[in-house]
Amino acid sequence: MRRWWPALAPLLALGLVFTGMGVAKAAPGDNLAWTATASASYTSPWESVGAIRDGIDPTTSNDTQNPRWGTWPNTGEQWVLLTWTSPQTIRAAEVYFFDDNGGVRVPASWRVQSWNGSGYVDVAGASGYPVAANRYNLVTFNAVSTLRLRVLLASGAGSVGLLEVKAHAQPPGTGPTNPPTTPPSSGWNPPSNLVTPLDEVWRHQEQTYNNGNLYGFRNYGWDQLFANRGYVNYCVRWDSSANVTTAQRDQIHAALARQHKKWMDVMVGHNAFPYTDVPIRVVGWAVRNRSQLQWSDTSVDIYVNDIRENAPQCAAPCGRFFNQNGQYPNCPGGAARHYDQSLWLTDGFGGGAGGDWGQRMGREYFMNSINAENMTILLHEIGHTYGLDDFYDWTPTGVSSFIMKAGSASSITEFDRWMFRDWWRHLKSRYGY
Repeated sequence: MRRWWPALAPLLALGLVFTGMGVAKAAPGDNLAWTATASASYTSPWESVGAIRDGIDPTTSNDTQNPRWGTWPNTGEQWVLLTWTSPQTIRAAEVYFFDDNGGVRVPASWRVQSWNGSGYVDVAGASGYPVAANRYNLVTFNAVSTLRLRVLLASGAGSVGLLEVKAHAQPPGTGPTNPPTTPPSSGWNPPSNLVTPLDEVWRHQEQTYNNGNLYGFRNYGWDQLFANRGYVNYCVRWDSSANVTTAQRDQIHAALARQHKKWMDVMVGHNAFPYTDVPIRVVGWAVRNRSQLQWSDTSVDIYVNDIRENAPQCAAPCGRFFNQNGQYPNCPGGAARHYDQSLWLTDGFGGGAGGDWGQRMGREYFMNSINAENMTILLHEIGHTYGLDDFYDWTPTGVSSFIMKAGSASSITEFDRWMFRDWWRHLKSRYGY
């Protein structure tokens, strides 16, 4: 896989821009809601039922910045429904209530129902249905396999609304599905057999890259993550003549989130790393022809006919690569619409490329691997975005197979994990840790 760190280039004129109403992302962890279609009993004309599964974690129930679902002026029993194309096994759900201290208030009560093939029934073994503002309300229940999950809300002091709904195969807090083979530590204590090769790798990086000024570069994935205070925004460059269905769009987002999470899980609980979850937000798509994208909702911004490097380009004024000071004064929608990285999928592209700008690989490879446990090329290229090196012409002492040595491993290994943690060890002071 090739590693590209291209120099900043002059901006090109923008093509047509279609701006949506909300920022979508592939939801973190095992949140199955991201892959569902949302519908509702009623939606106020100025609200959006799609908001309940856009992956934006609210900070307050009276969130005025992000899309939300509300039923004003309707009251009584209202519902939202998540529908999948194939059965999902679900054991927990979380809801974040919308409450504007006016016409929309937290409900008097709520419950979760599943579709049994002929009707909706309450889930069995529910742990309880808390009703609280300004936080997620969690219910766990006996596992249910279903195509549809419904959240039923009974209005109280006003109409009802939701900012987000999450559905989980496993209750939150039960641990990552792909934990490190060595538990995270509170400090730097790699296994003894990895001390020498890790030292060799770091010294090689210091001597080789950025003219000896490795620490002076300020657009590693780490910098993007901390500038956002814990999330990463993406835009998809669809460098292909193929069409994209709504289901494929959502699968692409979910696959990207799953693979990125594998690297982030390496850091959870390690050496003062502050985040236990790093959401991946997909905020836009770039295409040659709008008709290729077979959806009409406004969940992502769409950029048309902005060609750069002979490929569709997401709006440069919104890109971190083009605005490394973190300011986006000319981005439609402002900083909330910015993207840190591009997922660049190209017809017939062999291998991969990665850097501070994002990751590139063959569109066919990505789509054929979309449900794979480990998308090897993408994992390798994400490693480059966070600074990890290639190993084409040398191999550290005592190690031979790891994902950053292209072709030698298909998944993140123990040596990859400790190389990743070594970057945090050397850079964390710039973020105040």
